[in-house]
Amino acid sequence: MDYKTAGVNVLAGETFVEKIKELVRETHFAGVENSVGLFCGVFNLALTNATKKLVASTDGVGTKTKIAEWANRYDTIGECLVNHCVNDIAVMGAEPLFLLDSLMTDTLKPERDLDLMKGIIRSCKIHSIALLGGETAELKDVILPNQFDLSATIIGYLPNNLLKLDGSRICQDDEVWGLASTGLHTNGYTLARRVLIDKDNLSPNDLMMDGITFGDALLAVHRSYLMIIRKLRDLPQIHGFAHITGGGIYNNTKRLLNKNLHFVVNWGEWKEPTIFQEIRIRGNVPETSMQEAFNLGIGLTIICEKGFGGELTKLVDEPIYPVGKIVIKND
Repeated sequence: MDYKTAGVNVLAGETFVEKIKELVRETHFAGVENSVGLFCGVFNLALTNATKKLVASTDGVGTKTKIAEWANRYDTIGECLVNHCVNDIAVMGAEPLFLLDSLMTDTLKPERDLDLMKGIIRSCKIHSIALLGGETAELKDVILPNQFDLSATIIGYLPNNLLKLDGSRICQDDEVWGLASTGLHTNGYTLARRVLIDKDNLSPNDLMMDGITFGDALLAVHRSYLMIIRKLRDLPQIHGFAHITGGGIYNNTKRLLNKNLHFVVNWGEWKEPTIFQEIRIRGNVPETSMQEAFNLGIGLTIICEKGFGGELTKLVDEPIYPVGKIVIKND
C-alpha cells in the first residue's frame, strides 16, 4: 500500500501546480512579493493604493459545479467564482487586491482543472486581481466520485478608509433600483437541477422557449458589477448596494436595513431571463420559492435617495429597473 493506491496522487498535484504557475503569474503586479508554490503568498500593501482598512470575503459556486459536470463544460464557473467574490466586497465600496482559490476534488483531472483555473485567471486579469495562492486537494474519502468543490477568498481595501455603504444612511422613502443579472449567477442550482435535470431529464443542448440551450443558460457567467459600482459609490445620493445572491432580491437587500425599515418590492417591473420561467412552469414552483431561491433577473440593487432615480438612469449606461422602495416598518 502506498499513498497513490490509498487515493492521493502527489505527483499529479505537483504536475498541476507546475502547469498553472505561468498562468497565475499573469495576474501578478506590484505588491506580490513571492512566486507561486511556496507555503503562503506575500503581498506588500505599501506598493499599492491600499489604505488601512482591508475587507475580506469567502464564497463558492455551490452546486453549479454539478451543472458543469452535466454539460461537460468547465470554462465559465471559475470566472463566476471570482466575479461573485468581487461583487461581495464591491457593494461595500471596496477595491479588490488579491484572491486565494480552493479546489477540492476526489481525483485531479488535468483538463477539467486547467479549464477551472483559466476561468479564475481570466476574471482576475479583468479586475486586476493578483491570484496570490490557493489549495488543490484530492479528498477521495470526503468528495463523491467525479465531484469537486470550488471556492475562494478575496481581500480588498476601502478607498480613503471610508465605510459609507453599510446601510447606515438608508432611510424612509429611499428608492431601490436594479441592474439585470445574466441568469442564475451562482445561486438556486439545487432547485434548478431538481426540476430541469432530475425531473425533466433535459440535456445541455435542449432548447428553451427562446431558443437558447439550457446548458448555455445555466452556465452563463455570474456578472461583475464592479465598474458600475465604482461609477456610483461616491455620490452622496447613493445610500447602498446589495449583491443579490442566495435568498433573492428581498432578503439580500433587507440585510442593509435597520430594524425600523422595510423593503417593498415591485415584483414584475423587469423582464426575467427565460430560464426562470422554464423552472417556474416545469416544476410548478410556488412564487415564494422562486423569490427566495433566485435573483429572478436582478443581480444588484442600488438604494438611493428619493427623486434621484431619474438621474441614476442617465448615469448607468444600460436598462435599470424600479425594484421598490424603503418604508417604515409597521409591526
